[in-house]
Amino acid sequence: MSERPAELGGLADRWGLHGLHLVGRGLEFSVYRARGRDGRPVAVRLAHRRFDSNANDPQVDTRALLVQEYRIARHLAAQGLPVAESMDLVLADEPTSPDALLSAYVPDDASRLDCFALGQLLARLHRVPKPRLRPVAAQGAPTASVITARIRRRWTEIGRLVDDWPAPPDASLIGGQLTSLTEDSLCHLDVRSANIRRRRGRTIALLDWSNALFGTPELEFGRLAEYARYPENELDLAAIRKGYARTATVPPDNDPCVMVCRLDAALMLALVFLSEAPDPSRGRAAADRARELAVRTGVLHA
Repeated sequence: MSERPAELGGLADRWGLHGLHLVGRGLEFSVYRARGRDGRPVAVRLAHRRFDSNANDPQVDTRALLVQEYRIARHLAAQGLPVAESMDLVLADEPTSPDALLSAYVPDDASRLDCFALGQLLARLHRVPKPRLRPVAAQGAPTASVITARIRRRWTEIGRLVDDWPAPPDASLIGGQLTSLTEDSLCHLDVRSANIRRRRGRTIALLDWSNALFGTPELEFGRLAEYARYPENELDLAAIRKGYARTATVPPDNDPCVMVCRLDAALMLALVFLSEAPDPSRGRAAADRARELAVRTGVLHA
């Protein structure tokens, strides 16, 4: 993907930016840092293209994700939650031009993450009123249905990449474990070091709401438990649970809903290491982990 100098130049003129430079690039977006008219550091999140596709998510509408990021950040800022301030959103008129989101740039001091405080923050997040939107990841369906469908879809995708991979679990078995999964709270579902800006260990901004869904703590803790298995995510699950428990109830590790949500996370990670960012040392191990969880949850026979 090119750095689109013409489009960036137009955005820089519109917003009065100077000193634009690339600071990050993912599957769907690139992020640039610059200085605004007032000298404050800002971040520009630029879509690579309007629609994208990858092994985990075959139909990605990057415009919908930018609109969601803008709206969720503004909603949570009004509730006193630490996010990057959404400043402006540009939706291009031309199909070949990129959409872009302008936000405050939040510095990070690379200190060790205070996971107890992170747990407290997640308890606050799960208590605030939900924003008035339908999460993009929901694709217009109830959260339990989304989890069931994508477990089966991602399981099938792994079968194209891994030999001797069994057929996907039955939808009724998966759904039967998700009966307690309501849509009471906004869940981030991508809480890891890369999406946390911190100062002296404390979270000062939780970034990237692309994976957000409405759900219950079981959904969030299922994802956290699998992320915590990878050191680069810098998640001390025990400390997160203790911080969360100060003000809210932590779901048990062996809760059936948590276990299925862990399976959902494990399948996503397996496809990351098998396809999106291939890692020979992790790919098959991650797939084996997903298969192990499927057996433990009772949705797959050993």
